[in-house]
Amino acid sequence: MRILSNAEVEQVLDLDECMAVLEQAYTELAEGRAANRPRNHTYFPVPDDRFPGFRFRFKSQEGGNVASGVWAVRITSDMAGTETLAGGVVRRRLLPVATGDRFCGLITLYSMTRLEPLAVIHDSYIQKLRVGATSALGIRALSDPATRVAGLFGSGWQAQAHLEYLLHVRPGIEEVRVYSPTPAHRETFARQWSEKTGKRIVAVDHPREAVEGCRIVTCATAGFDPCFDGAWLEPGTHVTAITSPDGTAMRRELDDTTFDRAGRIVVLSREQVHHDNQVDILGPVERGRLAFEEIGELGELLLGRVPGRSSAKEITVFANNTGMGLQFAAVGALVLARAEERGLGQTIPVEWFLEETSP
Repeated sequence: MRILSNAEVEQVLDLDECMAVLEQAYTELAEGRAANRPRNHTYFPVPDDRFPGFRFRFKSQEGGNVASGVWAVRITSDMAGTETLAGGVVRRRLLPVATGDRFCGLITLYSMTRLEPLAVIHDSYIQKLRVGATSALGIRALSDPATRVAGLFGSGWQAQAHLEYLLHVRPGIEEVRVYSPTPAHRETFARQWSEKTGKRIVAVDHPREAVEGCRIVTCATAGFDPCFDGAWLEPGTHVTAITSPDGTAMRRELDDTTFDRAGRIVVLSREQVHHDNQVDILGPVERGRLAFEEIGELGELLLGRVPGRSSAKEITVFANNTGMGLQFAAVGALVLARAEERGLGQTIPVEWFLEETSP
């Protein structure tokens, strides 16, 4: 059994392979060759006295697919709460209160044929890339390939991956306008990523500047409230969001206007929409603008079972609305195979985790 750190994962996981195994997993899910349990958050009334308002949260998700050959269970053991930024913006925050001021997030992979655990992998770097890669699949399928100017909300961990993947699938983009509520953060982000990418990554002072004139708008934040006014969207824009209500917090990145103006709405998981009562996505259904069955899933879109963009002027939305255990199976199996090839990580006897009597 192999144990892999984030640093080791980063050595073996690249953008193309990550996106390829996720695309395969989503199409397998649509074909009935994969399974996924809806993500679950459990908050418990155990606080940290040093940080009023924060309390213990346990998050879990699981899934697997035929191609990966593994079942994955991903957990995070968190001290979770919110913080208020400049201008009154509220965002989710997790505190590093584990030993050594660290976090606890783990992926365990199980062989579907031998039953036994194969690996325990730190989750953070995979978490970052699997969200960005999923959004990129939506951008590739739904956005205008001729886009030259894009908008990005966020300047943190997820925004980094989304910018990198945006330019990966739409290399013709010349300028990305970045807005986040803290000026110093967005300016540093823009400067660093301009140097890394050779593109014009520009920090803007108002959310409207990251929407108007942008044919692709990506939200990659930890916020609770909509990033922009959907009335600002120009015809033909593709919009991505990674935050929807999660069953415990009514977080959302897109307002009702954005969803109501969209001619095509695609989600990662329809099941999660009902599981978490994702009112942002359900809004157009409840307002009679479309039937729930008209909301497509990403796997169906990739297989051509649901239509993509119907015209050059259509506004499209991809709601990357949940994390999936399936994602960690697909990417985790890839990481494990590459790590084994290079002899990375620590190994321990698998017998430590097996028993002689029936569970």
